Amino acid sequence: MQFNPQSIPEVFVIEPQVHGDNRGYFAETFRQDKLEDALGYQVDFVQDNESKSTKGVLRGLHFQLAPHAQTKLVRVIEGAVLDVAVDIRKGSPTFGHHVAIELSGENKKQLFIPRGFAHGFVVLTDTATFAYKVDNYYSPECDRGLAFNDESLQIDWQLDNDSLLLSEKDTKQPLLSELTDCFEYGQNYYE
Repeated sequence: MQFNPQSIPEVFVIEPQVHGDNRGYFAETFRQDKLEDALGYQVDFVQDNESKSTKGVLRGLHFQLAPHAQTKLVRVIEGAVLDVAVDIRKGSPTFGHHVAIELSGENKKQLFIPRGFAHGFVVLTDTATFAYKVDNYYSPECDRGLAFNDESLQIDWQLDNDSLLLSEKDTKQPLLSELTDCFEYGQNYYE
């Protein structure tokens, strides 16, 4: 398993070792000990989620505020998505910057997204099955979002806006400059 820091150092791409032959493949997709060695701190995942979506479905950008902030470890089982994590920690040198990576059933890459980031993805193939771990339960009162099309974020979703399929909630999220609820850089959200 390789842990590759991205342009925002707290965000990692994890690449499992895939063993394949004429029968198929085997891959170890999660190891708590290796994750904690790479991070230098403990993360306790409490829930696994899965969704299936069709091409053009864009989910996000979502986050939860403390005390129910969530770390996510995301991957794609089938199909392909463009996965995006946006730094929303005020005072961070990378505030408003993002990491975008294609995750697919073929490349088996995973994205580790710590607390303090908004997260979203768009489906690039006919369908995609998306799976992820979270380290905190869903809390409606802490649920927040960020506008996927905020020009200040400069996210290239790789599909025309006219072909995107969004929930009503995701069409009404605030711009980064309008966020009143954010995280503070340097604050430990894991205690």
